[in-house]
Amino acid sequence: MNQSLFLESSPTVISKSCEWVGNPQEIKKAEAKPQGYVSLVGAGPNDPDLLTLKALKALQKAQVLVYDRLVGKEILALANPKAEQVYVGKRCGQPSMKQETICALLVKYAQAGKNVVRLKGGDPFIFGRGGEEALELVKHHIPYQVIPGITAAIGCAASSFIPLTHRQVSRSVTFITGQVVTGALPAWAGLVASGQTLVFYMGLEKAASIEQGLIQAGLSPATPVAIIGHGCSTKQTVITFELVELADMAHQQQGLSPALIIMGDVVKLRSQLLQTARVAELQTVFAD
Repeated sequence: MNQSLFLESSPTVISKSCEWVGNPQEIKKAEAKPQGYVSLVGAGPNDPDLLTLKALKALQKAQVLVYDRLVGKEILALANPKAEQVYVGKRCGQPSMKQETICALLVKYAQAGKNVVRLKGGDPFIFGRGGEEALELVKHHIPYQVIPGITAAIGCAASSFIPLTHRQVSRSVTFITGQVVTGALPAWAGLVASGQTLVFYMGLEKAASIEQGLIQAGLSPATPVAIIGHGCSTKQTVITFELVELADMAHQQQGLSPALIIMGDVVKLRSQLLQTARVAELQTVFAD
């Protein structure tokens, strides 16, 4: 293994100057074992063409591939065919593997000397629990690197022709996970800022709370909203409406997953940017 691998990733990376702290006998035993490592890799919004080159290289070298529900077959097909594939997908409201178990798996395979790729939809450090897994690896002195991916907000914004920021329309954007949304007014008040775009991940099930909380905090009921389902895929669905309709529209789209909610005046730009004839032409040009 290249001794300079991951030099800037963490204090526990492999390097010529790496010094382990602990019982000398334990250190000697650890050094005698084959050294495994983990790559926390963002798969992007499930379009193989949007995978980074660094992510692709990691997939091709993987000995063990630990992957999530949002990673599609086309991306898995790019991995080393000899790699052991371990599914650890989570789905809201359904039985799934606990995060502690996933972390333990990464540690186990790395300590066995394997090149492990932890493949996540989107980006590992944006609602991907990549930080939790990285901390567990640091705890066990396991070398690791983080390979970013295109997060859903960026991918869906591009594929649905909704710029998240736009001069004289929106000067900032905030990403929020719908899984921890509550009705606390102070929290909502912090999101209601002039000219701010809001992007809710996993927000459909909390749509009624989002609508009520934002309107009560002062956001206009007429604020433009878009729901993007299956973003960046051939099954992509985009629905636009006003904030006051969010709960009803989300109810109508029950089962649409994965889905993202984009909120703010930037949504109105979609109608200007989406020119059907031109889009069809470009899809033909870039098909290959």
